Amino acid sequence: MKFQVKIIFASILLFTSLNASATERIGRLGLGFTNQLQTEIPSLSIKLQRSKSFAYSAFFGIDTDETGGWNAGLKLYRNIFNEPQLTFYTFGLLGLLNKKYSDDNDKSGFEIDLGLGTEFSFTGLESLGFSIDFGVSLYKLKEFNVETMGNHFLLGSVHFYL
Repeated sequence: MKFQVKIIFASILLFTSLNASATERIGRLGLGFTNQLQTEIPSLSIKLQRSKSFAYSAFFGIDTDETGGWNAGLKLYRNIFNEPQLTFYTFGLLGLLNKKYSDDNDKSGFEIDLGLGTEFSFTGLESLGFSIDFGVSLYKLKEFNVETMGNHFLLGSVHFYL
């Protein structure tokens, strides 16, 4: 009985807090950061929602530390499903990477990511979007690697939409 009451309470709480329409971001510029590349260097990011189904972003990050480096790239989004405060998408990312290693050795390479993700915002904070992604990452710094990836919203990206 207690379990059923908890389920009913959670359902009421969930469904009464949703708005009737999805967050509208078409034509709005998002400024923020992303931290999902293999160099683990936080990048400044801009994102533009071009239509209801398509968006793109560009990013650049630099670290001048002796074990730092830089990264730059583009990410394309194809929205597949919208809900209030939530958008599900597929994405493709192409990035250029540079990583310094402690033995005075710089390595440059690339990264290609393909996957699914979601961007969400909170009621009352529709201008702030948090993204999480998961999929497959192909990258080359020292050697070519293929790995699965999953980023929570602290390692995904955050954008403020103007």
